Amino acid sequence: MVSKSQIKLITSLQQKKYREKYGLFVGEGPKVISELKEEGLKIHSFFSVDESGITSEKHFHVTQSELQKISFLKTANTSLAVFETPKKKPIETKGLTVVLDAVRDPGNLGTIIRLCDWFGVRQLICSTDTTDCYNPKVVQATMGSLARISIEYTKLENYLNETSLPIYGAFMDGANVYEQNLQEDAIIVMGNEANGISETIEKLITQKIAIPQFGSQTTESLNVATATAILLSEARRFTEM
Repeated sequence: MVSKSQIKLITSLQQKKYREKYGLFVGEGPKVISELKEEGLKIHSFFSVDESGITSEKHFHVTQSELQKISFLKTANTSLAVFETPKKKPIETKGLTVVLDAVRDPGNLGTIIRLCDWFGVRQLICSTDTTDCYNPKVVQATMGSLARISIEYTKLENYLNETSLPIYGAFMDGANVYEQNLQEDAIIVMGNEANGISETIEKLITQKIAIPQFGSQTTESLNVATATAILLSEARRFTEM
């Protein structure tokens, strides 16, 4: 059974201010929950329609209708877990890092986190106005990759000013990425879905790169997550040669 206080707490976690206040976030479905648990994230409370999954006093057996009351999904899965937000890790100065400048769409952010996991990018740096990575929609879109990527929110201007690594920025008028010698230790900056990389951050880019357009000239641009996939694939293809 889900108590009124539990319902109040869990539903409040849909908002960033309460996720930050309580240091908690929600993950739903067996795969997401299992992936987060395996990476060592601590469970605050767990709710499941499967009674066999109830193993401690933090675990609660609920009906499907009770689960729907606390679910952020249109149709609730079979389980929901409230996790403790992990402690921040120090920012690394080596390897390939992805930087996001005001990426707002939760689906895009979730996909980019999965892409970082796929391509072995261990660090993702986000502007303070990028969507919160513990937004329920982002958590679901990552399918568990969230726990394997170090994600830091900071003022990008300060971060980029302090690095000695080459800073690649994705632009429509940049140099053809397939003709560049991408470095193994580097930063790739991706911009806002509608406006691209901001003028302030553009001034700090050391090399503008672009994905060449081969098809219809009426297509204005690629989705930011799609563009990230292509650039990471090219970066890894080159550095692994």
